[in-house]
Amino acid sequence: MPKSFITRSLLAGAALFACVPMLHAEVVKIGFIEVLSGPFANAGKTSLNQLREVVAQLNAKSRASDPKFEVVPFDGKGSPQESTTALKAAVDQGIHYITQGGGSGVAFALSDAITKLAEREPAKATVFLNYAAMDPGLTNDRCNFWHFRFYPSSEMNIEALTTYLTKRPDVKKVYLLNQDYTHGQQVSKASRAYLARKRPDVKIVGDDFVPIAQVRDFAPYVAKIRASGADTVITSNWGSDLTLLFKAAKEYGLNINFFTLNANNPGTPAQMGSWGAEKVGVIWNWGHNAPTPELEKIYVAYKKKFNEDFIYAAHWNSMNMLAAAMQQAKSTEPKKVAYALEGMKYKSPVGEVEMRKTDHQLLAPLFLGIWAKQGSKGVKYDAENTGYGFRSEVVWDSYVSAQPTSCQMSRP
Repeated sequence: MPKSFITRSLLAGAALFACVPMLHAEVVKIGFIEVLSGPFANAGKTSLNQLREVVAQLNAKSRASDPKFEVVPFDGKGSPQESTTALKAAVDQGIHYITQGGGSGVAFALSDAITKLAEREPAKATVFLNYAAMDPGLTNDRCNFWHFRFYPSSEMNIEALTTYLTKRPDVKKVYLLNQDYTHGQQVSKASRAYLARKRPDVKIVGDDFVPIAQVRDFAPYVAKIRASGADTVITSNWGSDLTLLFKAAKEYGLNINFFTLNANNPGTPAQMGSWGAEKVGVIWNWGHNAPTPELEKIYVAYKKKFNEDFIYAAHWNSMNMLAAAMQQAKSTEPKKVAYALEGMKYKSPVGEVEMRKTDHQLLAPLFLGIWAKQGSKGVKYDAENTGYGFRSEVVWDSYVSAQPTSCQMSRP
């Protein structure tokens, strides 16, 4: 065969190969807008670490052609204004998916800004994956197409808690203590209403609001609780407002029930220690001693790797359901993915969950954990190396906590 023919054939083959696009997975950036400085930074940084771990595991098991996720953090400082500025920075970087959960006031600001952005500039449409902000308004009167909540609302949590309290005749006097912003106000309102309906014999002996992240000494509040004769406190406090409350209660020797929404959050278990045994409860979307083998594996591996407790199961649901929605839509375009995500039923490690189409609220089981000594019945794992952990006291099916919605969603 002539050498010139071989040369022409090789050149032609090279040219043809150059015209074939290289197959590679698209990288989808997830903007993480959270409190990464200030008194609540510990919670935000822990959440960021655990989101990154979930994304790393998801990327590792995805197919070669599936989108790969990359987490890009932004410090919203817990401020609605700072967080909307961070949103603009994320959008300017071409990010179309953001996640946040530390504070409902911030969530409202982001949700409103994202709605206006999609109306004004459709090409910049952004999907908001809410992993922890609990205000009911986010999936009621101020719901919107771009917002999806992967965590129970405050009303859902209190619905479950008050159902449990129907079986606790020893609870007779309840003190409500919450942070003075929209979420805390909603928890107070729901607690009053649901207890009146289910346990009209229970007396509300106090209903206080604390300025968020401003109180350094909770001794005066603890003294008021003691003076009220309360046998139980219901609180939605989180961050330093919960750890400092427990510190004061422990120092005061206040040995009554505390039902919380956040006692599993970073730093709080270490503050409780032996004092909280059999008296502190937490309602959340999962518990590390719950019978959920897949999440148990994640918990064990994460703690071994980072010496830190894995608690953000909402990140697992949000990222895995986002990936499933992209596969279903065969696209990473925000509007197509949002349509695929709404109404989705998904088999998660805690069982089948559903992203309710009417208001974009995830319907999933809820768990009540009671702080107890490691090695006692139901406490295989401790929290924060304290020798104590949360026993899985009750698991409620999603229909128990599900709430009606007033959402009138406008879809693009």
